[in-house]
Amino acid sequence: MAASAASRELFTEGVRAVLQTWPVIQIAVDNGFGGVYGQQKADWMVDVVQQYFHDNADLQQYEVEDFLSQLMDQEFDTVVEDGSLPQVCLQVSQRLLQLFSLREQGALQQLRSTIHTLTQSKAPRAKVTAPATQSDDEESNSETQGMECEESCPSLSTIRPPPQDEEDGWTMVRRKK
Repeated sequence: MAASAASRELFTEGVRAVLQTWPVIQIAVDNGFGGVYGQQKADWMVDVVQQYFHDNADLQQYEVEDFLSQLMDQEFDTVVEDGSLPQVCLQVSQRLLQLFSLREQGALQQLRSTIHTLTQSKAPRAKVTAPATQSDDEESNSETQGMECEESCPSLSTIRPPPQDEEDGWTMVRRKK
């Protein structure tokens, strides 16, 4: 029983390592897309994702991808229109499935090693910055306000921040070209 609890705790650490290296969550938390409790939501997601794996036998990759997409939509109010979320969720879900498989096989040393690699190879935090300001005339003609991502963040293209930011409540986030 103690070994099972230890392996479950180790898997939870793995989920935390994977989610903390996911730029989508970093950007959402850093920019308040989850509201004032964004960091708590990110921490909560770790527990929810690990519980999802334990409650569902033989998860398929598409199920994990859908679950992650749903969590991001519901908790961080994000909508990705450029089609990149499935690609990024694919990578995240593959890592999570790999970690869970190691846990189920009892390969705890390899699981620890993978977690250590993930935590040591963290990329710098992704940042979103507003572009140079437009004049009032240009701004009134523009329907969307673009934002550029300093780090590689292919997974966010459209995000709905608090409604006071724009008339219709949406802000476009585009990749740097």
